Amino acid sequence: MSNPSSFTKSLSLGQNWKSKSMRIIPEELVRSNGEAFEHRVVFNVRWNNSWQLWLQKERHGLFMVEEDWDEFVDDNLLGADDILLFTHQDTMYFEVRIFKKDGKEITSVPLEVEPETQPFHQETTPASASASVGTSSRARKGFAHVKNPKRYLLNPRNPYFQKKLTKSNTVLYMTTWVIEEYELEFSPPNTHIYFLLPDGEKLNGYTKNYGGSHGFLGWAAVCERYNLKTGDTVVCELELSGRLVSAVRVHFVNA
Repeated sequence: MSNPSSFTKSLSLGQNWKSKSMRIIPEELVRSNGEAFEHRVVFNVRWNNSWQLWLQKERHGLFMVEEDWDEFVDDNLLGADDILLFTHQDTMYFEVRIFKKDGKEITSVPLEVEPETQPFHQETTPASASASVGTSSRARKGFAHVKNPKRYLLNPRNPYFQKKLTKSNTVLYMTTWVIEEYELEFSPPNTHIYFLLPDGEKLNGYTKNYGGSHGFLGWAAVCERYNLKTGDTVVCELELSGRLVSAVRVHFVNA
């Protein structure tokens, strides 16, 4: 590999995109970047969507967590002849470019997929967020019935995004696109906020910042209270004080 900051992934005979071998971070890249992505990586694609993938160190290398990698694969409809080019940009951040068999690069949302971080202002788009109708049953469970997330909002002017539940739901993370689109601001870490629930109740939450990624602790209590499962989808509506996020209003889609 001439450039230790870049690497490619493509399928060999007997592999599929969810094979464990596809989840490994190249050893050379790990050695050359120290602890830059010891705990997690963030993938950014051409159409401004991003994915956060947690890492786990095993005897034979550093691997992306299965649930997170599978979500990335499903969201991008990766096919048998696709080639991924990963370029390490800054700390744990990677630019990911997706090329098809004919060498053509995918530069917009894959067919029938709209990423979680899209603004959803284009209400004529029939696809649901972050997954394909017609890929895996796991993807369909979470998104098949979400045609217009904006209709769930109490105030249509509020920022919002969809959240598909995974196995790890301790923190509700904010996506970079939503923060930038609405120019959101956040209180210092461990500042109190509320999760506002459909039954009129509210649960305590706290701001958190993990290496520049904003999120809210207390999300696990929301999931437990309503018995939310992997693949379920919620619409998160942000209540603001100026540009400062003060509460997260949770709307259940398929709970």
